[in-house]
Amino acid sequence: MEKLVNPRVKDIQISGIRKISNLVAQYKGAITLTIGQPDFPTPEHIMHAAERAIAEQRTTYTPNAGLPELRQAIAGFVQSKYGLSYSAADEIIVTTGASEALDITLRTILTEGSEVIIPGPIYPGYEPLVRLCGGVPVYVDTRESGFKLTAELLAPHLTEKTRCIILCYPSNPTGRVLTEREQQELAQLLDGRELFVISDEIYSELIYDAPHRSFAALPGMRDKTIVINGLSKSHSMTGWRIGYTLAPAYLSQHMVKVHQYNVTCASSISQYAAIEALTAGIDDAEPMKQEYRKRRDYVYDRLTGMGFELVKPEGAFYLFPSIERFGLSSMQFTMRLLEEQKVAVVPGDAFSSYGEGYIRLSYAYGMDVLETGMERLESFVKSLG
Repeated sequence: MEKLVNPRVKDIQISGIRKISNLVAQYKGAITLTIGQPDFPTPEHIMHAAERAIAEQRTTYTPNAGLPELRQAIAGFVQSKYGLSYSAADEIIVTTGASEALDITLRTILTEGSEVIIPGPIYPGYEPLVRLCGGVPVYVDTRESGFKLTAELLAPHLTEKTRCIILCYPSNPTGRVLTEREQQELAQLLDGRELFVISDEIYSELIYDAPHRSFAALPGMRDKTIVINGLSKSHSMTGWRIGYTLAPAYLSQHMVKVHQYNVTCASSISQYAAIEALTAGIDDAEPMKQEYRKRRDYVYDRLTGMGFELVKPEGAFYLFPSIERFGLSSMQFTMRLLEEQKVAVVPGDAFSSYGEGYIRLSYAYGMDVLETGMERLESFVKSLG
């Protein structure tokens, strides 16, 4: 009977991130630096808001696009933080995490054979969704540009079949952020072209040395850009599964149809918690960000001290050092590190073939974990000579 399964689904592979994370359980005492999940608890005032919603039995379906008051809170948040103006009534959709936001967006805009430009290395969640929609992923190698998609790199890949470009900045897995000039050059290249931009800005609150600039704020980009965001990283609410889309009304009216038949609506209790997060907790990410900066600097200094070549990230909570000098594939390096020193990282090839020769380390862990992890990694590096 398996022959009846959709071949596009059969061709999809389990994320390399999850494969390694699942392996760790087999190694007693292993240190894991794999998952991109904040180690901070959800702020108490947000949990109390959820408790109140439960006590008041606010457990029914909500409007498909989300509670009106939550959509208004999102509108206020992005206006205050990023200068974005979106109508709560018809330009904002509350989704079951940013992952569902990506799914409904791609299913709305792609048709068979549509080309989607993806800068590599990149988070592995995009390509499977593109393929499930019948789209064609077109990768752009960003290794020589410091892991940034530039206008110069993008231009040769634009064709009549290009339907969408995916931007993910701050980047997973590299933590890189586009400068204002780099964004403007991309916008100038894309201005006047009939295509969409998906700007995944889930790490927007975790930029260390400059305010976040949304791609949708650039001249001429609002009407073709779908902004993806959510509360998982900004408010340490990964399990609450609240994401959202910001898109012009002409597009949102179709995206909400896909969302409706997909999940009906996001969790009501999580939505009430999200209202609290985006209003009373508008600056909840700040103390987390300060701690992440300290962790970034510590791990970066330790890695460079060991001789690793890497770019210092401007955002998110990942480092992406090169391992090419060791003569091992990223998977070989990862497995030997796990087996010999009980430290789990993610092999670079989990982030497309352009990630081969690198590993990703998450520093969304306490300093005690990071210190132990770095000591073990240093011992492993020395054993390799």
